[in-house]
Amino acid sequence: MLRDTGRILGRGDLAGAAGTMTYFAAIAVVPWVLLAVWSTTWFDGVDDAERRLLQLRILIPPEMGARPVFDTVVHTGTHLGLLGVVVMLFPASFYGEGLRRACVPMHECSDRLTSWRGRVSMMALIVLVPPLTWIYVRVGTELIGLSPEGGADGWGSFALRVWAGFTSTWLLMSVALTWVFRAVTPGRPRWWVAVVGATVTASFVSGFAQGFLLFLSIGIDVGIPYGGLRVVGGVVAVGLWLYVMHILIITGWALTQAIDLHHGRTQQPAPHPDAVDDGSPPAAAPSR
Repeated sequence: MLRDTGRILGRGDLAGAAGTMTYFAAIAVVPWVLLAVWSTTWFDGVDDAERRLLQLRILIPPEMGARPVFDTVVHTGTHLGLLGVVVMLFPASFYGEGLRRACVPMHECSDRLTSWRGRVSMMALIVLVPPLTWIYVRVGTELIGLSPEGGADGWGSFALRVWAGFTSTWLLMSVALTWVFRAVTPGRPRWWVAVVGATVTASFVSGFAQGFLLFLSIGIDVGIPYGGLRVVGGVVAVGLWLYVMHILIITGWALTQAIDLHHGRTQQPAPHPDAVDDGSPPAAAPSR
């Protein structure tokens, strides 16, 4: 399967595919985040949802100024109107196009209507956004007490917080990636294969996300390479993180295709033992 995975990735340019996906993500990531934040108002109301989400800022390292950005996103998302949500679905759909376009060159079959097939299939994830976000927020609320600002101290609380954050991100992302590998990207593997591939891929993405939180806690001035413009440096840092994450997702998609291909081979019936090829040409059909 590893050889098949490498062969699938070798059909295209992995770095270029990740760059393609990152370009579309730049259009779609913020709308998806705002839609997730807005969905929390279904359960708690606008004011209660905003207050609950703002409590989670404790879990974000403050060293690189990410907390004010988080506050702005929470306030904007919880106060979205219905018209704003409907309009936001259009840029959000571009993520599906990016996922499909990035993987099509590596797939052995041709693809038609790539743009619209990717966008429409991606929109089905809207159904999963409210329950997944609700679970994630509840888990985050429980983790507040394990943070230093929440009153916890010591390596034990830190390890438990990291483990819980990793596990929750891993499991919830596995659900979303299962649909992505099954319906959004080309290939349409069997459902159980999509689940296996998504679970493996989500574990790497979740670990990488924990690494990004660690990066935020270092306190590096990301604006130094850009003349002190921290906003530009922050955007580039997030873009680089998305780029590496998309390399993991594309590799996970290729692994999923390889598993499906390997399972297809093992399911093929073996030739009958009496059917021995002696090298002679087939007999000609009798003439009438």
